[in-house]
Amino acid sequence: MGRPADAGVRDSREAASLGEAERARILAKSALFAPPAARTADGRRDLVGLSREELAAALAEIGEKPFRAKQLWHWIYHQGATDFATMTSIARPLQARLAEHFIVGRPEIATEQTSRDETRKWLFRFRDGQEAETVYIPDRREDRGAVCISSQVGCTLSCRFCHTGTQALVRNLGPAEIVGQFMAARDRYSEWPSPKGETPRLLSTIVLMGMGEPLYNYDNVARAMRIVMDNEGIALSRRRITLSTSGVVPMMDRCGEELGVNLAISLHAVTDDLRDELVPLNRKYPIRELIAACRRYPAASNARRITFEYIMLDGINDSEAEARALVRLIAGLPAKVNLIPFNPWPGSSYKPSTPRNLEKFANIVMEAGFSSPIRTPRGRDILAACGQLRTEGRRQRGIPVGAEPVA
Repeated sequence: MGRPADAGVRDSREAASLGEAERARILAKSALFAPPAARTADGRRDLVGLSREELAAALAEIGEKPFRAKQLWHWIYHQGATDFATMTSIARPLQARLAEHFIVGRPEIATEQTSRDETRKWLFRFRDGQEAETVYIPDRREDRGAVCISSQVGCTLSCRFCHTGTQALVRNLGPAEIVGQFMAARDRYSEWPSPKGETPRLLSTIVLMGMGEPLYNYDNVARAMRIVMDNEGIALSRRRITLSTSGVVPMMDRCGEELGVNLAISLHAVTDDLRDELVPLNRKYPIRELIAACRRYPAASNARRITFEYIMLDGINDSEAEARALVRLIAGLPAKVNLIPFNPWPGSSYKPSTPRNLEKFANIVMEAGFSSPIRTPRGRDILAACGQLRTEGRRQRGIPVGAEPVA
């Protein structure tokens, strides 16, 4: 006998229900690693990271009218002001009152390194002493570049080829700490006020590809990116933001519906057996489910293709057969493939693919109609290249590092 006519609808509802339950589980687990309150030791509240509504509510608590929130938003996110005394459209008595209750903060720059190729890396220290790394990668041909932002202190995924994965998850970053990385980078390049319209931007894109899995800190990441995308502040288009995930399938759907930013998938293998080893999250969300989520992603189009990131490991995942399997896997998707030469780090046993194997792999993918650039490693000499980020400061100071995994 065939299946009842409503069986497909019932299956879809059950799948949706399971997805909601899994999202709730992920968010509940994420809350265990919540960032500390964005306040100074003397109790002043950091206005960076607040939504417009939260900013208005904070001002109402000290008896100020809602329209002040719009003024402050402009000064904080368009002008880049950090001192209330420089906010000239606000009367001096109110400037002083604001300074009594609030700050406009930035993460502390613990170290700053510049590579031979002009890639710049910052180790940012937050109020509780925790640290994360951020990288600016300038374009070699134009006056623009990408800011690679971290979303967590450490990581829970333990991807075998990734240096960050050797550092246990300590906690999530809050909205102020996430957007603050971008704002601090703009401070260093003096790119305030925020460029408007077609004015070129030196810091032109954000890639959530730093330390951590963004979708395991979705709420804080989403709040930060909404601030970044607000047209009256930093005003960076969602087309200029790319979120990279190892494949947290239930949260991919929510990200697509609510943020609509570009999506990058850390794929790195075309079979579950190998991906289980390289990207352990695959044991929970296998390749079939991951690709299905990519096909559902609402922001994907020929103009905004999904990027599949593929670390090329010598003798592990770089054969011609695997290139053909990759082409079959992503067939019909608006996609491109970034082939990333493995960037060595201390203690890793992997080796980069040979130039010959890289070229063969790229040609097979390209001949199938997919763009497949071989990424030029940037910032290797300062451990700022893909997969090399890791903080050592707390371990060196004898402060315990580590926590239970989120997954």
